[in-house]
Amino acid sequence: MNHFRTFLSLLPRRLRSPSGLTVTTRAWPSVSSMEPVVVRCSPAEPKLTISFRLDGTNKHMQRELDEPLSRALTRISNGIIKSQGKAKKKKKKNEAEAPESAENSVVKLLLHGSEVSGELPNSEAWQDGAVLQVGDQSFSVCRNPPNFTTAELPVSVMAGFPVCPKLEIEFGSLEDCEFAWFKENCTRPDAGDGPCHDSPWKEVGSSRVYVPCNQDIGHRLKLVCTAKDGGRTGLVKELLSVSAVEAGPGVCTCDNRHQYTMREAQWPTMRVVSYNILADIYAKTELSRTVLYTYCAPYALELDYRQNLIKKELAGYNADIICLQEVDKGVFVDSLGPALDAFGLDGVFRIKEKQHEGLATFYRRSKFKLLSSHDVVLSEVLTSDPVHAELLQKLSLSVSLKEKMLQRSTSLQVSILEDQTKPGRKVCVANTHLFWHPTGGNIRLFQMGVALKHLHRVISEVAPGAPLVFCGDFNSTPSSGVFQLVRETSVPQQHQDWSSSGPNDSCNMELCSGFPPLLSACGEPAYTNYVGGFNGCLDYIFIQPELMKVEQVIPLPSHQEVTTYEALPSVAHPSDHIALVCDLHWIP
Repeated sequence: MNHFRTFLSLLPRRLRSPSGLTVTTRAWPSVSSMEPVVVRCSPAEPKLTISFRLDGTNKHMQRELDEPLSRALTRISNGIIKSQGKAKKKKKKNEAEAPESAENSVVKLLLHGSEVSGELPNSEAWQDGAVLQVGDQSFSVCRNPPNFTTAELPVSVMAGFPVCPKLEIEFGSLEDCEFAWFKENCTRPDAGDGPCHDSPWKEVGSSRVYVPCNQDIGHRLKLVCTAKDGGRTGLVKELLSVSAVEAGPGVCTCDNRHQYTMREAQWPTMRVVSYNILADIYAKTELSRTVLYTYCAPYALELDYRQNLIKKELAGYNADIICLQEVDKGVFVDSLGPALDAFGLDGVFRIKEKQHEGLATFYRRSKFKLLSSHDVVLSEVLTSDPVHAELLQKLSLSVSLKEKMLQRSTSLQVSILEDQTKPGRKVCVANTHLFWHPTGGNIRLFQMGVALKHLHRVISEVAPGAPLVFCGDFNSTPSSGVFQLVRETSVPQQHQDWSSSGPNDSCNMELCSGFPPLLSACGEPAYTNYVGGFNGCLDYIFIQPELMKVEQVIPLPSHQEVTTYEALPSVAHPSDHIALVCDLHWIP
């Protein structure tokens, strides 16, 4: 049991976390002079665990929840007798003394000064504040103390970029926890050097997230986390950074944009971001390094480096809704999820079938509540849902095109959110990343046709009247059939995209969206994707202008900023795409 390991740490010890960080776990603080006995009892698990330290030895056991207390106490007593016997045999061997007979230790559980009935089940007997009496020693029972089940620091830390620990807690609340950041007082010119054991630590912060400054460069960081739940204090963990703080890249492409988003949007306005953040599985390929992004410094393509830039950029937008594409599953779980959680956003993830990346939608929990999700794989729902029967029939006229369409694992992420400030007011947030191939215009048309029909039904059945905010990397320029379908509600059978992959895959038909004309909230920028061999507008935030209006569009980086390092990504920008950011105003 992974969680059980935590409770073995009733005395200081050194652990190695999965990310290579040194973790020190210290004893659960107690207001009394008694040593603690930690009892972990989760309703979702069949057994409870009992952990304490006696005569310099950690004692741990698992007992059934419905087992009588008397049997658990007998098990503790027998364990002590067994330990005593082993200790005396060892003493005889070492000192040639005759063994003494092990005496039975009296083991009792007291609550408010009275002995707890041995007939009570363990689940009821072991109460917080009870006292375990073992011979002449007393232990204070700490039932389900707040405890960090996960506590890790990112591997790479840079000056000017937020350091967001990955934290998971049980029997507590991260909002209640206490944090203290320290830096080593000695300078570490080589991040690979060993720790400065004798150097003192200087406290530099007390928030969950710390942004190192230039004075921290060359110093390692330490975070002391105290698990809490309201007034209850639990286990304390210390996290030590693997390497020293490094210098950042200087000015990033997002810095000027953050001047427009220094404060959160206020109701009835909400800020929306759509961003393809470039999945690590694509950034680290040989093709990317030697062909696609040859102009980009190799270190700037490393995930740890890019994650620093992404977290800083997203945090600085102070957004209410963030739709991301090309999100690695590990990045969502280990990096973006914990980081954005610290900045007040919850998130949901939809992995792309047969891939390790997918879609992520985050929303500010103080403003929105997730009511339901209606995610689909577009190719699967096309064949399984009768609502798409007509579209499937037309697609079937071209066997080869149908085969290509059904091979695609493109997903549509759909989240129905409720406005916390105005209960009953809902918004449908959609997020997608359409097929990428330059000749795949016909496939993208079918994908968009399926997506719009699905969204129309979800809104009609689940959230009637809710406005649609449709974000994504649509891999479609303003001259494409997809853009015409959205903006003009239909695409004629003569559109060139129907034959984009050649005459054998041609499937000329008229396609209707089912929605009134949608508006591109950020307009039609010259480009949202800028790489060495291509630049163009591929990303959009589509809205229903009769239900929402655009209050502000955050300017994109200047062309000079984008091309400072030739193209994207670069040491100052983590992706080959540019984030779209706008403030949308509810229309009453």
